Amino acid sequence: MTDILSKKLESKIDNKLISKRKRTKLEDGFKKGKVVNEVLDKPTVMTLYKMITDHVIAYVNGSVSAGKESVLFWGVDEHDANVALKIYLVSTANFKKREPYILGDPRFSHLKKGTKNLVYLWAKKEYRNLTQCYEAGIPVPRPLYVTNNVLAMEFIGDGGAPAKSLLTSEVDENDYAQAISILGDLYKKAKLVHGDFSEYNIFKTEKGLVVFDLGSGVDLRHPNAQEFLKRDINNIGRFFKKRGILVEDSDKIFEDIVK
Repeated sequence: MTDILSKKLESKIDNKLISKRKRTKLEDGFKKGKVVNEVLDKPTVMTLYKMITDHVIAYVNGSVSAGKESVLFWGVDEHDANVALKIYLVSTANFKKREPYILGDPRFSHLKKGTKNLVYLWAKKEYRNLTQCYEAGIPVPRPLYVTNNVLAMEFIGDGGAPAKSLLTSEVDENDYAQAISILGDLYKKAKLVHGDFSEYNIFKTEKGLVVFDLGSGVDLRHPNAQEFLKRDINNIGRFFKKRGILVEDSDKIFEDIVK
């Protein structure tokens, strides 16, 4: 009887998630089979179903971008508002490289062994970082919900297409000034260092820059916080310099931020 109920539940979940799904083409060539096998495994499907029953989302349209550690899905809530669903890959080994961004952060002092536990903690960490930034008035996607390996947040983009990053946008002096200002606000207002601040993790929108991928963000009490800040400053400065923008001295920017 248990097996029969289990199969019925799985069928209900599949119908709920797939029946309303719109056909979308994933531009980066992420294979459909890989999405199903590595992302939408049974525990993740159950997590998505719980998000439906909790009224976080109404349905999932499909995947819109993919990386080594996560896949971004385009969801829709009950008010027809777009929701970004970041699903972290439990099967990947890449998260073991992320331990230095957790160990030493006093907010996450208890790290259980195992890749799944690390992934779940990483999702919670990114949600908390987004929350700290959003409450401090820093331009980030508004965090909505997190459970297990799924993070729901505001969708930055239009019609299921994410906004363009700095990497794929025309940039100018004002964009550079905004980027440096955001670094300062992260440090002084949100009490965080991004840890992976680059042209890949910043959207350029009509309203200005929006920072994302804050999973690497660390508390200022982290022993390597200032080293991470120096790296963030150097990375973003290097990008703008390549684009022909006059950039400030990295040491001066660092001193102005931490003083």
